[in-house]
Amino acid sequence: MAQFLIDVNLPYRFALWANEDCIHMRDIGETWSDSEIWRYAREHDLIIVTKDTDFSDRIMVSEPPPRVVHICFGNMRMRQFHGLMTRLWPQIMELTTTNRLVRVYQDRIEALA
Repeated sequence: MAQFLIDVNLPYRFALWANEDCIHMRDIGETWSDSEIWRYAREHDLIIVTKDTDFSDRIMVSEPPPRVVHICFGNMRMRQFHGLMTRLWPQIMELTTTNRLVRVYQDRIEALA
């Protein structure tokens, strides 16, 4: 059963998310509004993984579900992105169990309960 909803602003063909725990927005509706994505994630108890600040702003005034993983670093080569996310993903997954917002930077991870 899926746990994570990967936003369209993140790579579609990405080995880390190519499993039954992840659904990419490209597979269900690339043109959905943020509100539609939020509602879908809430109804299916999914954690939104995104680069979109709107979701991390919204979770600040909302109670989960959904929870949000906000990736807060700019564009980088796919190999570098993959290496960084692969290294950080186990910690991110753990933090999402007890925090409504997890912000991921190149040099740190911040979590908000």
